[in-house]
Amino acid sequence: MLVLRSILFNIAFYINLILQMIVMTPAYFLSPRKKSWFVPKNWVRSNHWLMENIVGTTFEIDGLENIPKGEGYIFAPKHQSFWDAYALLPWMEDPFYILKRELTWIPLFGWYVMKQRMVPVDRGARGKVMAKVLERAKREMDSGRQLIIYPEGTRRPAGAPPEYKYGIARLYRDLNVPVVPIVMHPGLFWPRRKFMRYPGHFRVIILPPIEAGLDPDVFLARLMDVMETASDALLLETVRNNPHVPLPPTAAKRVAELQA
Repeated sequence: MLVLRSILFNIAFYINLILQMIVMTPAYFLSPRKKSWFVPKNWVRSNHWLMENIVGTTFEIDGLENIPKGEGYIFAPKHQSFWDAYALLPWMEDPFYILKRELTWIPLFGWYVMKQRMVPVDRGARGKVMAKVLERAKREMDSGRQLIIYPEGTRRPAGAPPEYKYGIARLYRDLNVPVVPIVMHPGLFWPRRKFMRYPGHFRVIILPPIEAGLDPDVFLARLMDVMETASDALLLETVRNNPHVPLPPTAAKRVAELQA
């Protein structure tokens, strides 16, 4: 049944994506930019419904009160799964990403992305190009938007040793805004690079923001400390509450280390 439910969910997920993108195109592109967020946010909510009703996976969010009000900030989540690339959008007012320029070339999807003034960047870009990217990001941030950045840069399996990139420290310094850390373990239920989906329940924890203005090295050390401490505690809790979920080797090893 797990295999069947996983197959059904994956089919439903991509059909839902394609149909909503096509059907909602007129409403999306005729709406003012900020108001048009209702289209992708409704798509996200429908994915949560599919995940709950086909697979049996649910989640809750703690710490919404930690999201700054009326100012720009950097949203810094753990990144384990495709799930966390979109799942929190309904709880954000007007987010944006710095993303690969190639994504903007995808028909229709790229048009959706560019309407929301995402910031495209060439892979391996340096010097003047990165200065322009930062200038664009600062302009969006000054208008009160929220930049989503994954501190480790790419998806990492649950329990994997931390590999934080210095890029978030540079952005923190140059944009001079608070950073909101988020920890979660959706990778146990929607593993990266696998089609299997597992039922269960997990928590997303939004931690108190780290204030602007710290030395970048001090900031990065604090970010790693608060995120890894909270992530380890949450991993133990999630595994304890979902004993049926198969653990990737990284998670099994980390759980054993923490329990010892």
